[in-house]
Amino acid sequence: MTRTVVESKTKTAVLGFDEPFCVIGERINPTGRKKLAAELEAGDFSTVEKDALAQVAAGATVLDINAGVVYNSNPNPNETEPPLMRKIIEMVQGLVDVPLCVDSSVPGALEAGLEAAEGRPLLNSVTGEEERLELVLPLVKKYNVPVVAISNDDTGISEDPNVRFEVAKKIVERAADFGIPAHDIVVDPLVMPIGAMATAGQQVFALVRRLREELGVNTTCGASNVSFGLPNRHGINNAFLPMAMGAGMTSAIMNPVALPVGPKKLAEKKAEVEAKGIILPADMDDETFCQLFGLGSTKPRAGKEMEAIRAANLLTNNDPHGGEWIRFNKSPDEAGAAGGGRRGGGRRRRA
Repeated sequence: MTRTVVESKTKTAVLGFDEPFCVIGERINPTGRKKLAAELEAGDFSTVEKDALAQVAAGATVLDINAGVVYNSNPNPNETEPPLMRKIIEMVQGLVDVPLCVDSSVPGALEAGLEAAEGRPLLNSVTGEEERLELVLPLVKKYNVPVVAISNDDTGISEDPNVRFEVAKKIVERAADFGIPAHDIVVDPLVMPIGAMATAGQQVFALVRRLREELGVNTTCGASNVSFGLPNRHGINNAFLPMAMGAGMTSAIMNPVALPVGPKKLAEKKAEVEAKGIILPADMDDETFCQLFGLGSTKPRAGKEMEAIRAANLLTNNDPHGGEWIRFNKSPDEAGAAGGGRRGGGRRRRA
């Protein structure tokens, strides 16, 4: 049975067909987050710290680390990204003890991340493009790490799932030429937006089954891609993830955290309640108000997608005796604080 092992200094995450679904937290990524990008360029890592702690508390078993900031002061990522990647990884490892996923399109940043990461991180990513294969696969072999393989090549991203399967097969075969086993290849079959392609869900489920049955590889995806551009994206994601798990998908790169209710939304809801003539106790705090009117929470917490994943783990017998489901549904006071910090050194084993 295929098992992809990812490690920190003290913890192990296993991707496998008979393992609990692996949640790879995506929040430490400045892409599309102008505030975070500006903070990182200024040397401010406070948001990174909050995101690391919140994602682990919400149930992430691996954290993706992306340092892809285009500095205003220096637009060359080959110079700026490697030291930033190293800094973020070292800082995150001082806060949480889950394994990491080193995520970059810059080869120098990938190697800097591999040098800094403790244990056995996941590398993100390689594609079927010839130049990328020749750059990334030697790093995978040198550091003896698993790698995410994205099913596009020099021709781009095909809408034909058969073409995407062949690209994945090519990457697995090329990896074998470097002595990299199939169990260390985690294929991303590329989930298309359902709003742009009505068969996108059916395609990916069929493709995941083929990847499992014919190539014997574990799989991952950017989970929110399927709902892009549509209303109530969480509702779509909540349905997609258990269905993908049922098809054989073993991990996803996603946001496990339901973001807290902001002051603007809170003020709007209070005004709406007041307009209806509802009189609230003067001493009611914002958290109680949110709970009472179904807004969510003023604090980061596990999102609905995590609820769907945990329920699916239970239903597929990947949560023995329902321990995780029971713990997840306890009140915070009963369950105790999640996450945890530690500090340590150490290096991964090399080939």
